[in-house]
Order: sequence, then C-alpha cells, then structure tokens
Amino acid sequence: MACSLSNRLSYNKLLLLQRSRIKLHSERSLSSGSPNIKPIEKILIANRGEIACRVIQTARKLGIRSVAVYSDADKNSLHVSLADEAYHIGPPAASQSYLCQDKIMNVAKSSGAQAIHPGYGFLSENTEFAEMCSKEGVIFIGPPATAIRDMGIKSTSKHIMSAAGVPIIEGYHGEDQSSSKLKQEAAKIGYPVMIKAVRGGGGKGMRIAMTEAEFDGQLESAKTEGMKSFGDDIMLIEKFVETPRHVEVQVFGDHHGNYVYLFERDCSVQRRHQKIIEEAPAPGLSEEVRKSLGEAAVKAAKAVNYVGAGTVEFIMDKNQNFYFMEMNTRLQVEHPVTEMVTGTDLVEWQIKVASGEHLPQSQEELKLTGHAFEARIYAEDPNNAFMPGAGPLHHLTTPEASQNVRIDTGVRQGDEVSVHYDPMIAKLIVWSPDRSTALRSVRNALKDYHVIGLNTNIQFLMDLSKHSQFEAGNVHTDFIAQHSDELFPNRILSSASICQAAVALVLKDRDTAKFTYQNTLDPFSPFLLCASARINNQAKHRIHLKDGENDVNVMVQCNSDNSFDVTIGNQEHHVTAELTNDGSRTSIRCNIDGVISSSNIVIQKDALHIFTTDGKHELTFPMPKYMKASKGAAGADDAVAPMPGVIEKVTVQPGAEVQQGDPLVTMIAMKMEYVIRAPKAGIIEKVFYKVGDTVSKGTALVHFKEDKTSSDLDNGRD
Repeated sequence: MACSLSNRLSYNKLLLLQRSRIKLHSERSLSSGSPNIKPIEKILIANRGEIACRVIQTARKLGIRSVAVYSDADKNSLHVSLADEAYHIGPPAASQSYLCQDKIMNVAKSSGAQAIHPGYGFLSENTEFAEMCSKEGVIFIGPPATAIRDMGIKSTSKHIMSAAGVPIIEGYHGEDQSSSKLKQEAAKIGYPVMIKAVRGGGGKGMRIAMTEAEFDGQLESAKTEGMKSFGDDIMLIEKFVETPRHVEVQVFGDHHGNYVYLFERDCSVQRRHQKIIEEAPAPGLSEEVRKSLGEAAVKAAKAVNYVGAGTVEFIMDKNQNFYFMEMNTRLQVEHPVTEMVTGTDLVEWQIKVASGEHLPQSQEELKLTGHAFEARIYAEDPNNAFMPGAGPLHHLTTPEASQNVRIDTGVRQGDEVSVHYDPMIAKLIVWSPDRSTALRSVRNALKDYHVIGLNTNIQFLMDLSKHSQFEAGNVHTDFIAQHSDELFPNRILSSASICQAAVALVLKDRDTAKFTYQNTLDPFSPFLLCASARINNQAKHRIHLKDGENDVNVMVQCNSDNSFDVTIGNQEHHVTAELTNDGSRTSIRCNIDGVISSSNIVIQKDALHIFTTDGKHELTFPMPKYMKASKGAAGADDAVAPMPGVIEKVTVQPGAEVQQGDPLVTMIAMKMEYVIRAPKAGIIEKVFYKVGDTVSKGTALVHFKEDKTSSDLDNGRD
C-alpha cells in the first residue's frame, strides 16, 4: 500500500530537521539562567481510573488541590470522589471526552488549575496538547513538545539516538520505501528481521519475517495495519533478536540541565506485546551492565533536552548486549516498582520539576534497595487468548496494604469495569529485601486478591509466579508462548475443596435455616439445594453443584457431635469445621481426615466461590429446567459476543445468506476491535442489536434460521 503524499513530506521534513535539531540540542546553553519557580496550587488530572487516583494521592500529600474530569461512564468513579473538584466532559467514548483537548483546556482555565497532569495514555504523549498547554500558559507536567515529537516516530528517534552514542539495533530507517528496497535491506541485515511501522505502538504495524520467503507477505500485512492504525505505512526494518528481554530505564531531567537514572525494570513477560508483570531491578544483571544501561538512558534524555519523567526502553539479548528500542515520554504504568526500590515518589518529582525546581536527588544520592514486583490485575480471560472483559465487581477484597504491599487501583466493590476503557482493575506492588522473598510475597498477596463478577488473570499470575524458570529469572518476551503448557494447566478440584464447599453450604444453611425455609420467596436460593436439611441437623444433605460442565454430587451427614461425614463418589471423609466472618471475608477452617486447611468462601444465589492457596474455584448451582427455558439463552449455532463491548458495525440484515466465516458484527471493547463471524453457512433470521448498543459476554447477536432437522432435534432438548 503506498503511503500518502502528506505523510512522505512530513517524513522527509523530519529527516532534514534531525541534524539541525541534534546540533541545537548539543549547543543550547544550560547556563543562561534558571527558570523562575512557578508554585502549583491546583492540578487538573487529564485522565481517569487508577492513574488519576495515584496523582490525586500525591497532590494531597503536597497540599495541592486536585481537579478531576469524567465521562458519562465515570460519573460515580473513585477518582471523581477523591478529587477536590470534578467536571463532566462528555460521553463514554474517549474520542468525545478524555481525548478532547479543548474540553480539557476549558476545564483547566475555568477551574483555575495552573498545571495539567496527563497520566499515561490518552493525551500524555500528544505533541499538539503539550503545545496547547504552553500557548495557554498552563504547565504541562511532562516533557517539552519537541521531545515528544522526536521520540514519537521510531525512525526519527533511532537517528537521534545513534548520533548521541546510544546503542541501536542494526536496521534500515531510510526514505526509500519500495518493497524491493526494503527486501534488499532485510537481506543485508540478515534474517530474522522485524518489520515495524515508524509510528507504531502497542504491537500494531509490527511483523516478524523469519525467512526471505515470508518477507513480502509480512511486509504487506504490517503496512496495512500501520495505515489502518496510524494513517501511515512507512516501515523500518531491524534485526530481530530472538527470545529478547525487555529492559527499561527510568530517567528524569529538570529545567536546569540535571539528569539522573533511577535504575532499570524488567518488563519481559508480556501478552499481545503488552506487559503483565514487571520487576525492579532486572534479574541477573551485572553492576557493569546496570551502570551502562543507566548512562545510555541519560544520553538519550540529554539528546532531546528531556524534562520530567521518561522511560528509555531497550532490547537485551542473551549476552546482555542492549539496544535502544524507544522512549516513552511519560510516566509508565509500572513506575511503582521503581519507587519501591529507590524510596521515591515519582509523581512528586514530576510536579516539582514541572514547577521549576531542581531534581530532588543527584545520581550519587540515589540508592537501589531490595526488589519489587508489580502484577497487573486485568479483567480478562487468560484461557481464551487473554480476551478482555468488563462488567460489575460484585465482590472485591484485596490483600492488606502495608509498607511493603501496595495496591494502586481506581475501582471499589460495586464499581464496573467499563467496555470503553482499558480493562485493568489494579496493580499489586510488593517489595522485599531480595527477589526470592519478594516473589513469595507476590504469590501470598495474589491468593488474598478476590474478585467475583468477571474473569481475571489472578490465577494466571499465580501460576506464572510459581514457574521454575520465572523463579530463576530466566525471562524473555516469548516466555508465555514457550511455557504455555505449564502456565495453562488443567486444574482439578480437590476433594478437600469439595468438602470445604459442601460443609460451608450446610453451615450457612444452619445459620439461616429458619429464614430460608419459612420466609424465602427465592426459588433459586442455593440453600434449597441442601435437600432434606433439618434445623436440628440430624439429616443427610444431598448437594448438587457444577464445576464447569462437570457434575459434583456430594452427600453430607451431620453428626450429633457437630462433625460431618462427607461422601464424594465412593470416598468418605470425616470433617470438623468452623465458619467465621471478619466483616470482609467469610472463611472456613476444616479438619478433613486429620489434615487442617482453610479457605475463603463467597456464596451467591447462583454460585459458590472458594479461594484456596492454589487459587479460585467457582462451583455453580444447577439452574432448574423451567428457568432455563425462560432465560432465552443463545442457541448452539447463534453468533454470540465473545466479551462485553459496544456494537460498532452490523454487516448483515435478516434474510441475508452467509457462508461460514463471513463477518456479521464488529464490536469494540477496551480499545480493541473484534469481528464476529458466522459460525456456519445459513440464512440470518434475526439481528438483535444495532450500532451503539452495549452487550454482555455470551449475548446472542445474530440468530440463524433453523432447518427442519435442527428444529426436530431442538424439540427434544431440556
């Protein structure tokens, strides 16, 4: 696909300006006088969720008033309630709210905010917005617009870094974009090569060609995605480093020409080219490599006269050779691990530097202490290609925060993870004096992080943190794919967990028996499943549960000494148990055949959730047949929503004939687009939703006409 003329002209101008800009950067005098310090008394946070709450927290510590902005979807959000003031800026879609520069600026001016903190995402790396702030006399808590522009285009940044003496990976970043030239350069570099859109990000417009035979197809695919995602199909070719590590360095600069690095983070373990767990410092680095990384990152910052917080990202090979990848001109999601190992508050540093103060510490004063991990907790289904999710947080309890355990979040129990934004629920950050202790602390904290209402990646993070190669620090960007068998095991519900669940139901039934059996009007109460229960507990309880698609049938005999005989299949267990509640968690402590264990239990009307040291299990209560019929569940061949989202496009109408695989509906969720395709060939009978509608996961979107054979079969279903 040919790139547009305007894109080529802007690209050529950037190339022509590179040498003059580099010269200007090196010659600019840093001794022409310090800028006046401009006290900041009120900050507008041009963001939402966790990062907005994070900035508000530091602003409050510094005695600075905070101003929040919110869309329709966020009017009851945590960041709105925490801020001193909050202003409505539009509909849920970010393009009509959080990305509207004029709306944000109008709120800043009307509220009297002297500064704007953009957080990360949205407007944080937007050159035009940084320039707007400068023009309007509002402090942008971020780098100069020139630095954002220089680092925002991969080819431009590579030229600047090369001139500054920062190691770059071998590649072609030239103007000739013909397919033949790109292929010729790939051959010079040597396969495998990485093909990247120069304006890319988040894994978009990026392909790997392992051999020359693959090159043409991968190039075309990268160009198509680059044009679709960024309006630009200009490519660069680089040597592909196999099983690389992703190591990044936190840097800071001020208006006085001072620069420091706050050591490195390892962010190698990723899915969909996005980070999932980070740690600081990077495991296994020698002090020599650590120092070299930091110094290279400072060179990168100096090359663009950087001011504020930035992150220089490097690719590292198995021999600890490292190469510049890109610079993120903002605060990073994973900044807390750096704060934990350096004892700093990077948001405080940002605010002070933006107001004109010197950096709070020099390089000599910064010390690296202990080890920290950050586990990102997402609403997603790791067992379904990490498909993002959304929905209400019916139940949410977290580990207890302490000096060494930190939880950064923007949600509370009862809130909803919106389909309109990123599906991150929280960041769990843990510090310990050494890596192995920190890793054990992460696992211990994850088992106490309980979420009900949507799928999360908590279990996956637990399995990942227990993996022997992760424990050894042998991490790289292909880690999940390489170890998928161990990271996605078939999880078996243990007899101990079944005993705990069944006895918990009986004990809960005992506590509420009088009300349940005399007063309840709810035919779907889980306690009605305990058939033959009696108030004096001298009865056998037949309990029917579902573990996914598997039936779990349990018989519980209540004994006169308050013990239980629990029969599962042909096995019988003797159990004594105690159910306790501390106000936030219900726990059951059982002695099962002489072995004592404890779990947390949450009983809802349609399911029982049990949280053990190995993770979470969900046992559902079978739905009565008459209720199944009234639910209107999707048919076996209907096209259903794979996750919650908003309907962006409807491709078919009733009466249309389609083939298997034809596009039916396009959905948008969590910044990602999904095309729902026909599961079979047939004729469309109904299309249930229109553009703009919000749908839940599993919702039938399109219904097919049923042939006579299918109808006859369906008449025999329960």
